[in-house]
Amino acid sequence: MAGSTQLLPINEIAQKCGIDNEYLIPYGKYVAKIDLSLIVANRNKPKGKLVLVTAITPTPLGEGKTVNTIGLSEGLNYIGKKAIACIRQPSLGPVFGVKGGAAGGGQAEVLPMETLNLHLTGDIHAITAAHDLASAALDARLYHETRLGDEFTEQTGLKRLNIDKDRIIWKRVIDHNDRALKNITVGVGGGLNGVERTDGFEITAASELMAILALADGLHDMRQRIANIILAYNIDGDIITAEDLEVAGAITVLLKNAINPNLMQTIENTPALIHAGPFANIAHGNSSVIADRVALPLADYVVTEAGFGSDMGMEKFFNIKYRQSGIAPACVVLVATVRSLKSNSGKYNIKPGQPIPKEISESNVELLEIGAANLGWHINNAKSYGIPVIVAINRFPHDSDEELAFLQQYALKQGAFACEISEVFTKGGKGAEKLSHHIVNACAQNSKVELPYKDSDKLIDKINCMAKKYGANQANLSQQALKDIEEIEKLKLDHLPLCIAKTPMSISANPNLKNVPTNFDIDISHLALSAGAGFIRVYAGNIMTMPGLGTNPAYRHIDIDEFGNTVGLS
Repeated sequence: MAGSTQLLPINEIAQKCGIDNEYLIPYGKYVAKIDLSLIVANRNKPKGKLVLVTAITPTPLGEGKTVNTIGLSEGLNYIGKKAIACIRQPSLGPVFGVKGGAAGGGQAEVLPMETLNLHLTGDIHAITAAHDLASAALDARLYHETRLGDEFTEQTGLKRLNIDKDRIIWKRVIDHNDRALKNITVGVGGGLNGVERTDGFEITAASELMAILALADGLHDMRQRIANIILAYNIDGDIITAEDLEVAGAITVLLKNAINPNLMQTIENTPALIHAGPFANIAHGNSSVIADRVALPLADYVVTEAGFGSDMGMEKFFNIKYRQSGIAPACVVLVATVRSLKSNSGKYNIKPGQPIPKEISESNVELLEIGAANLGWHINNAKSYGIPVIVAINRFPHDSDEELAFLQQYALKQGAFACEISEVFTKGGKGAEKLSHHIVNACAQNSKVELPYKDSDKLIDKINCMAKKYGANQANLSQQALKDIEEIEKLKLDHLPLCIAKTPMSISANPNLKNVPTNFDIDISHLALSAGAGFIRVYAGNIMTMPGLGTNPAYRHIDIDEFGNTVGLS
């Protein structure tokens, strides 16, 4: 489908949404960065409505959230509205691993797909380089202070940081799935090799710099946030920041171009802004505030996507991104599929790469009714934030009319503002015509965001509030978690919002509890500060920040033909 699309030069896409050439920084024929001075130029213009796309509890089968984010932007244009899509930038880890790319698909895809999925304008590589500069600076300072001892200050004129080598919390990053790097030893052998210590790698999307890029309001704000990053602790237990290490300025310089969002187009030539790609468990899982600020004065509607289900990326949009930016969605679109709801019934143990049980592909309203409880939970969770919720049923060829009719009625009974079938994969914008009209009507409602806790609430009360929001009886805090709370309060950073780091595969913190779990507790192991990004990570389980490659990784099927065309990338 994409191969026959007539792409427009990127300056024509810019003109469609009112961006003059003076604000374009071209990267070839079909991609351009947007200069941030455009935000200043448009600051007094009326702003469009923000549409936030989320989903039910994810399964290995996928719900089509990105496809529908892109397709809804095309659909709104199809009915005569001016719409722009804002999505995250794909990481190479999933591209070459199991999940594949994140450009959408069918008639709802961002193009050129290969460009989006592979490097784009190098933002993720810039984050990798900037992050690892801080790691190198930490180990260099540790080495020289250890080597020179009391003579360090006399020889360098610098105050000793007295880094505790066992409390360096800033791991290195790389934009690949590589389990062998999760836990490593650096400085092996000592001497000129540095101070021997344990370390590890995370994937670049897990870097706090990625979260900062997504939350920063501009270059100055990004510089201040980077200065506040906590890299390590000294031997007295005090924090050491990027500013203390005098590396914050250099990090910001490396990210000077990455802060500009990337403009591309969909298969129907709808403008799309791609910027940042933070995880939705240890970060907030949304594209950038800056992309939203660029898009909103240019469009009637801006359609953006939150990672994982409504208990993850959507919740973090409200509790982190909205709190910091003040940009509120006018409506939420909740994506569901018949087969994923059947999977969420808990009757099957579905794993990535394994065949789909035939019962899931066959018409079975009774099985669907069991799994639909998960949809009901997510509808009510989204509604609890005070915003109208529209359910988009992403249609697959084997879905029966009986099943689709049941889901539509069920969603409306659960309080959805509307529920419609989405056929954007096969029909593009036309396949979201009815959904788009519902979005217009929902966005016209006089709604106001309702947050579950106040910034001023006690940290332990915030944690219990969120645990109960997931349906838990209570949150059980370990001794380490209580110690972490005490330390965060001592630093006077307990006003920051929470980022609940938990599995996306269940509403609870236990991935084995499917559908809508009941009668469970959430165990909190520890807390950690993302002081630069401006939130507190609350760990409810072991969160993987460096994935590994499986037995049948996607890279096996990716190649290049004699004409230079990429094949096997999806």
